[in-house]
Amino acid sequence: MTDSNSTRAYPDPWPAPLAAHPLDATVTIPGSKSLSNRYLILSALGKRPVTLVGLLRSRDTDLMMGALKAFGVKCDVDPDDETTVTVTPPASGRFHGGKTVYCGLAGTVMRFVPGLALHADAPVRFDGDAQAYKRPMKPLLDGLTQMGARVDYEGEEGFLPFTITPPQAVDSADSADPADSAAATELHVTIDSSGSSQFISGLLMAASRFPRPVAITHRGAHLPSLPHIRMTMADLKASGIGVTIDATVTTEGTATMDDAESDATAAAHAVTWHVTPGEVQLPSRVVVEPDLSNAAPFLGAALIAGGTVRVPNWPENTTQPGGLLPQYLRDFGADAQRSADGVMTVTSDGVASGGVHGLGDFDLSAAGEIAPSLAAIAVLADGDTALHGIAHLRGHETNRLAALVAEITRIGGEAEELDDGIRIGSVPLASLHGAVMETYADHRMATFAAMIGLVVPRVEVMNVATTRKTIPDFPGMWKAMLAQHR
Repeated sequence: MTDSNSTRAYPDPWPAPLAAHPLDATVTIPGSKSLSNRYLILSALGKRPVTLVGLLRSRDTDLMMGALKAFGVKCDVDPDDETTVTVTPPASGRFHGGKTVYCGLAGTVMRFVPGLALHADAPVRFDGDAQAYKRPMKPLLDGLTQMGARVDYEGEEGFLPFTITPPQAVDSADSADPADSAAATELHVTIDSSGSSQFISGLLMAASRFPRPVAITHRGAHLPSLPHIRMTMADLKASGIGVTIDATVTTEGTATMDDAESDATAAAHAVTWHVTPGEVQLPSRVVVEPDLSNAAPFLGAALIAGGTVRVPNWPENTTQPGGLLPQYLRDFGADAQRSADGVMTVTSDGVASGGVHGLGDFDLSAAGEIAPSLAAIAVLADGDTALHGIAHLRGHETNRLAALVAEITRIGGEAEELDDGIRIGSVPLASLHGAVMETYADHRMATFAAMIGLVVPRVEVMNVATTRKTIPDFPGMWKAMLAQHR
């Protein structure tokens, strides 16, 4: 990454700035990490170059591009705009093996890239940060094994590091005739994806160039973040691949998505996706939406500090789970409106004026990745909040539920883990106090702490640089937002 922000040094711990005035700020959010890394994978699976415009440049996306380069994929960065990247697949249509892919702590890299090894010409080794060794991988790897791969673990089974040997039966895309594939016998793959929707998304993309149709079935008590899987399905369809879902899904709540089937909650015990493989090809130019989940700390700041925060380029329709954020903020008591020209505006009286209300029992299963931001608001609300449907957060960059409880209690708040989430008790603002807050190498725990620091004096954030995972210069953007005020 060439941006100077990538090497900028921050104080450690970083003193979170207080909001001295109600906000009146406009914040431009970088591109979606979820979409950026899906587009990078699908561009690599194609035959012709794809130019991605507005691509997020962060540690996670740089790790993804590094992984693709190890497979022989070219990722050429526009010298005048580092967010414009042209991805060129190997001319042979076959990925290069024999290398080690370094995943860092990026869930999308460690769970999306292994599927590419099915289409490699030699074994591929996968490794990552020490903390990544704790992130579960077994459901994905079990699925790849059912698709003919061999997985050799170096440590604990189901975790990094490991080596994937591709099956000889999986030939390059050039040898697969889509018409023949459509008529072939369907291969059945069954996993329990209760721990992460990324397991299903990784297998869906891996199946896109398989020599025969693939049926991927989730069997388990719960399927988290179904909207993220809908996003993968939509992106595959945009690449010319047929994907359908076969399930009776129980839904609760509503989602402001463009697909009537974008269920907020998947409570079915068995869901099957059918992939008809073929020639994967995104359009030659793809524009990446802003990361709506990364907007959560900034729009949430309007509730905490009071005032108004605006985020431009908010899509009218989206597959991002972050598209649910405005309604969640309304539930807390804010006014959230999108203008005709795509500006999302959130206004609130703020915590000090009693304008933030607890949510009571609240189903967050559709957008668990923004739980830390909503938890920060809940800590400061005038009533209790219990966020349900997010047990899978225990397997994210850190155990986010345990981390949230630890940090909320560290500053004098009240919180406890639930079987499927977290309960946050309402306490007077005056009873909260500053502290050095840990982030556990988790970018969303860092932004959570910064949000608390808007109204709680002397909050310091350990390793705020971990926010580079998805935002190139979060501290700079945060201070710039606070500089704009009424």
